[in-house]
Amino acid sequence: MSKEKIVLAYSGGLDTSIIIPWLKESYGYEVIAMAADVGQGEELSPLREKAIKTGASKIFIEDLKDEFVRDFIFPTLKAGAMYEGKYLLGTSFARPLIAKRLVEIARQEGASAVAHGATGKGNDQVRFELTVKALAPELKIVAPWRVWDIRSRDDEIEYAEARGIELQTKRADSYSMDRNIWHLSHEGLELEDPANEPDYRRMLQMITPPEDAPDRPAYVELRFEKGSPVALNGKAMAPVAMLEALNAIAGENGVGILDMVENRLVGMKSRGVYETPGGTVLYAAHRELEFLCLDRETLHYKDAVAQRFAELVYYGQWYTPLRKALSAFVDSAQESVTGDVRLKLYKGAVSPAGSKSEYSLYSEELSTFARDEVYNQKDAEGFINLFGLPMKVEALMKQRRAEGK
Repeated sequence: MSKEKIVLAYSGGLDTSIIIPWLKESYGYEVIAMAADVGQGEELSPLREKAIKTGASKIFIEDLKDEFVRDFIFPTLKAGAMYEGKYLLGTSFARPLIAKRLVEIARQEGASAVAHGATGKGNDQVRFELTVKALAPELKIVAPWRVWDIRSRDDEIEYAEARGIELQTKRADSYSMDRNIWHLSHEGLELEDPANEPDYRRMLQMITPPEDAPDRPAYVELRFEKGSPVALNGKAMAPVAMLEALNAIAGENGVGILDMVENRLVGMKSRGVYETPGGTVLYAAHRELEFLCLDRETLHYKDAVAQRFAELVYYGQWYTPLRKALSAFVDSAQESVTGDVRLKLYKGAVSPAGSKSEYSLYSEELSTFARDEVYNQKDAEGFINLFGLPMKVEALMKQRRAEGK
């Protein structure tokens, strides 16, 4: 009788290295590993030998960078989504993509289950599993951290050593990190106390500490078409290449550091430092172009949509009818968000340095402080009378009540 197959989201780290033999010993599964390249900047080919040595029957190493930027990052950018007004969702929108590929391989290989190494304290378990439920409800999901007897890093190392698994464990004094082409997150060590200032010189890997950045500003010009960036400094670029180039420019100039205490979906607060150099520049440029191209009502309504969109992404609800509906609204609202934005980057700061669009709603004739023949200022009196009528009626009512009438 052939064994049931399970596909594991595999990184080659300590957790997933011991999950392979644990799944075989505990459930008798044939384990297939899947490693996703979402731009973490690591050479993934050595994982092939490592996965097989630790007991996997085969491994898929998937380059998902282009799909990640095109189908997950840019739609979220167009929405202007930031969780709790700050976090640019770097880890959040990578998980649904990885889980989607996990499901595709599971079906391709005839697997009955999938597994992940996310802990029971974090958000990632929800993001992985909601995606599986949405795309392949028939698949079983195994989350070892919620069922095994292992409770600590020392337990993991002991388990690995007992089975002859070679480890390249990180030092106990290193941060817990997650990296992809969009960002690098840091948690742990001094960050666990919100009163502590982050040690940026020790921590940062994508970004130069602002005080060490060049003493001269750098300028970048971005071209957007229907809300998506298509060119950098006058050169048309594919999504991945553009983001890599922006990461380098912004990182050199100290741009994109975020220190945040956030509300995890599972109920606790956590503190992290995020490096998002290119993404910070893209968000700033996109917003400047929206100021120029969107009417007031659409812009303000879209701000409410952005908040809800960010929650859906953070909560792992990418594959939901609401997220798809909100993306449809965003795409419609972005029809006129086409143009060029120039930004100044200087020691961590991003400042607008001019924008232009063939869809600009800005009219110099209307807004000028010089003499004009377009706007009759006397018209403002009637507008104010009507706009303020509810306030005036309420005030008169209060006066009458106070007078006992």
